[in-house]
Amino acid sequence: MSPREAIAFVEHHGVVLQAARGPVPNLAEAIAGEPIRGSWWGHAKGRIIFQATQAVCKSPEVLVCKLIDEKVTFVHRRVWPALIKLAPRFRKAQLAKIWEEHTQSGAHASRQMAFPEWVPTEVVKEAEALSIVEAEQVLAVLLARQPAKKQRKRSGEPILAAGPGSGTTRSPAMLPDRKKVRVSARLKRQSR
Repeated sequence: MSPREAIAFVEHHGVVLQAARGPVPNLAEAIAGEPIRGSWWGHAKGRIIFQATQAVCKSPEVLVCKLIDEKVTFVHRRVWPALIKLAPRFRKAQLAKIWEEHTQSGAHASRQMAFPEWVPTEVVKEAEALSIVEAEQVLAVLLARQPAKKQRKRSGEPILAAGPGSGTTRSPAMLPDRKKVRVSARLKRQSR
């Protein structure tokens, strides 16, 4: 895979991990054509993987961040409006732009630009024009992994929500029996 093909791979998939396994494809294994055991640096195609990842990292069309499981993640420009629209669902650290620089001593130094400083004005406008439903469809594979968030119980309202904006709720009647006991005990304590 050439550097140009690597950028096209990221564009096609929208969100790609550099080398980690996760809910989206990973570039290193796509280049290797097989699962990689251990570090990709030791793989026979390690040099090609390095050249491809460097090209992707330097592309102005790709955000390099740690969006998924704190692993290096490539996000193509076509997905940015959806990411911006749904930014409140992610930690700011997940959306920070990251890169490496060589210091004068030759060492590598990790750098980052906080979200939303890196976001171009036109992307903000595109995000504003995008509906939440459209943004959720673009990022569906990521949102499916979001952990359930506990919410405070108010009389007559659900106790748990499956995830922000998912529309899925769970009432005490839907909880497994042992959770019902914990919920009931908690509600009794709160009502005192």
